[in-house]
Amino acid sequence: MVAMKWWGWGLEGVEFTHLDKPQLGPFIEQAIGLRVGPVTAPPPRLDAVQIPDPVLGDDLRAALEQAVGPGFVSVDPLDRVVHARGKSLRDLILQRRGEFARIPDVVVRPADEAAVSGVLRVAVDLDAVVIPFGGGSSISGSLEVPDAESRSIISVDLSRLDRLLDIDAPSRLARVQAGVFGPHLEEQLKARGYTLGHFPDSFPHSTLGGWIATRSSGMQSDRYGDIADLTKGLRVVAPSGTLIVRPIPAASTGPSIREMVLGSEGRLGIITEATVQVRRLPEQRTILGYLFPTFAAGLAAMRDIADSECSVSVTRVSDAHETQFSFATRKRPTIVDKLQSRALRLFLQRRLGFALDQMSLSFIGYEGSPGHVASQRRAVGRIVKRHGGIGIGSGPGTLYDQKKFDTPYIRDFLLDRGAAGDVSETAMPWSRLIPVYDAVTAAAQGAFAEIGVHGYLMCHLSHSYHAGACLYFTFAFTPAPGGDMLAEYEVVKSAIQQSFVDNGATLSHHHAVGTEHARWLEQDISAPGVALLDALFTGTDPGRHLNPGKII
Repeated sequence: MVAMKWWGWGLEGVEFTHLDKPQLGPFIEQAIGLRVGPVTAPPPRLDAVQIPDPVLGDDLRAALEQAVGPGFVSVDPLDRVVHARGKSLRDLILQRRGEFARIPDVVVRPADEAAVSGVLRVAVDLDAVVIPFGGGSSISGSLEVPDAESRSIISVDLSRLDRLLDIDAPSRLARVQAGVFGPHLEEQLKARGYTLGHFPDSFPHSTLGGWIATRSSGMQSDRYGDIADLTKGLRVVAPSGTLIVRPIPAASTGPSIREMVLGSEGRLGIITEATVQVRRLPEQRTILGYLFPTFAAGLAAMRDIADSECSVSVTRVSDAHETQFSFATRKRPTIVDKLQSRALRLFLQRRLGFALDQMSLSFIGYEGSPGHVASQRRAVGRIVKRHGGIGIGSGPGTLYDQKKFDTPYIRDFLLDRGAAGDVSETAMPWSRLIPVYDAVTAAAQGAFAEIGVHGYLMCHLSHSYHAGACLYFTFAFTPAPGGDMLAEYEVVKSAIQQSFVDNGATLSHHHAVGTEHARWLEQDISAPGVALLDALFTGTDPGRHLNPGKII
């Protein structure tokens, strides 16, 4: 797998553009006061920034070469920079500024579990630090090197551990190496007639081990479950040996070791293998678009779907701001598109009484046999109608499905033009959705006013559960003249995160804790909860060799 850009999201040569989207430029100018034009703030060339020399003694290098092979120990500047950080807005700003005070000193690529064990043994014996690396897509600071760390830093790139090892067909359990990227995993499963069904936004550039280490959630988690639901067994290389969690369907053997590893961000060991629940490929799969008169109506419909006997694969509904953004990203329409769109607008306004600036766009996915899909569509249609919604067909759903992994590229598009964009997501009970949404909206607007910028906040419900849902917020702003983008980002991000925990929501639903969210952890899980985690990490890793400084 080719590594992502060191300064941005995705692969070199792939980028988001406004040129084929005639409404987008005017929308961005109205939303955040940015006149969209050519790139004004390009990323620097790597040879134009100062990269610190590696802190790597001859003994450590020789021991690592013994563990993984000489060809798989790298001190190449680009390799080290690529592995230095993840892809949060903070990460990208620092990368683009060329601020590399402390980065990994060496990148190693073990081929199997034995080599991983060898690397960790070397790190413990020679007092170095290891940071596991999957695809580098973290947006919570999980890959950050502590500034004050003076020991050698080893980035353990697991991309060579990328094979589907076995499928227990009667149990529908697959043994998979943890370094496999999403697309390659699905290719191997599809060849056997299966799917994991886990498709996070980062899917093309993230790995199974990374999903487990951060408690990832995918776009189709309504049907398949989050990665915590899908992960049944684990193998983790720890300082004390290899931790093995057998894939038992249920057990009463004390606190769950499996749960301790999920979301541990490399602090308990390096995940080398997982046994995951898979399903047969569905006969039919479709995503349909719906419109609701308001965001509140759409949320109520998603709640009723979760409380019904419907079994859908995707439930997503956007607020009015995100709906307007989605419409602005449409490519140049044909004459037929324009006529259909005009007819729909007139129907919504005159027949259904929609206020077009308040309506909410939704996508709902269906999978299974043709008969099952048809029955689910009818059942969902009745719920949608009850909440004033209307189906608008498969066209918008097909477009969403095709472009669902493109959204992260928009952040680079904004950074290239001197503007900032990022996300914060949370989860809460159904009864708290509207209060949290209102509180976060007020907090973000207050933060924009505090720093004196023209900002934009939009939101969608992205995952539904029986008891509640995830709200996913996206914000963007153009920094004040002469302002510091990173400092201003901190004000907005902090206001949103604090609003989460102040209003009965969690600090993160699926982006993990890392360093970005650690300051709110005690408010989320209580002081005794933090003490439990501290005792767990210290007891497992008393020498602080495993990704120190993350989570707590």
